[in-house]
Formats: sequence, C-alpha cells, structure tokens
Amino acid sequence: MKLLEEFRWRGIVQDASEGLEELLERERVTGYIGFDPSAASLHVGSLLPIMALARFQRHGHRPIAIVGGGTGMIGDPSGKSEERQLLSKEQIEENLAGLRRQLEPFLDFEAGENAALMVNNADWLGAIPLMEFLRDTGKYFTVNYMLGKESVKRRLDSQEGISFTEFSYMLLQAYDFLVLHDRYGCKLQMGGSDQWGNITAGMDLIGKLRRVQAHGLVFPLVTSA
Repeated sequence: MKLLEEFRWRGIVQDASEGLEELLERERVTGYIGFDPSAASLHVGSLLPIMALARFQRHGHRPIAIVGGGTGMIGDPSGKSEERQLLSKEQIEENLAGLRRQLEPFLDFEAGENAALMVNNADWLGAIPLMEFLRDTGKYFTVNYMLGKESVKRRLDSQEGISFTEFSYMLLQAYDFLVLHDRYGCKLQMGGSDQWGNITAGMDLIGKLRRVQAHGLVFPLVTSA
C-alpha cells in the first residue's frame, strides 16, 4: 500500500496539495512536522502527527521533526481563541528537552539515507536581523493575504483580537519551510488541519523565491475521545 493510500485508509488525510501523491511515488521525499514547546510533554492530539511522521519514514522517506524553540517564543494563533502566555527562554529549553525524549522512540535516527532529523528553529530564527527578515521575507506577503487565512480571520472576529506578535507567526513558519528546503531539500510540510494556512504560506514563499513547487499535507484534528 502506498503512503497516501495508507493515510486515506486510516482516515487521516484532511487536505493535500496538488501533485503530492505523484511526488511521493516518484522519489524519496524529505518532509517535516513542527511541534510546539509550550509544555514539557506532548498531548494526545500530537500522537496522530507523530505516527504520520513515523509511517512517512517507514515508507522510505526522510522525516524532520522541528521543535519550535524560536516560534514558541511568539505563539501560534492557529486553533487558539486567545493570546497565549509567552514563555521565557529557560522554560522553552526545559520543554524542548522533554519533547525530544518523547519523539526519539518513534523515529529512527540511524536509518542511513532516510535517517530522521530533529532540529530547533531557534538556531536560525534567533540569528536573523529584523530588517533583513522584513526585507527578504515580509515583502512577499500582503496584509490582505494574511487576513484571508482562517486562523487570523477567526481571531479578528473574536473579542480578544490578535496581537502583531501572533499575526507575524505565519511569516516565521513560512521562513522555517524555506530554511529546511534550502538546507535539507525539504519539499513537504505536514501538520494538523489548523496549520493549512501557515503551510500554504511556506509553499508560496518557496515558490516565489526558489521557483520550485513545495507541498503540504494536513490531518484532521483530534477533538474528542
């Protein structure tokens, strides 16, 4: 059974970019999922993307797990009804250590050509100057485009609204995808369905800057027992 066939059989394909199935059948693909370090332990909803990443590797592809030490300091508005409490660097580092311990049993980091990688986006986000980021990344996204994303629209319609900090999260996640594409040849980002807007932003950025097609795949959220 091919990878997307298995995912569909398991009922975990919410949406996928056009051409992804052909790409997965044609070559070994490097793909990633990001994990939020807002706590020292993953929750039950994380099990679905973790197992998707593990099965992705079992089908011969190369998985990357990002622990968001950089984006975790900003906060993702996707699926959130209100602003999250910002964590200190010390809290995030403690949480990252816990997430690494939980991810390692599921992924094979010694598998040769498709060995899993675990990276921390603070390694590049923490070093990029603001003016450079605005010039090289921000100019490729109109405010209209960002306002059209469901995660932003939902928060704008709420009483709490959305801060500029969380509004900028989409750009940071798009930049993550670009960095992984450049460093590791990553062509696919996966995640929960609430991440579709952030994932397509990264696909668009790679398309504009590198003139190649990147892909996205999202899973339904676990919302009940």
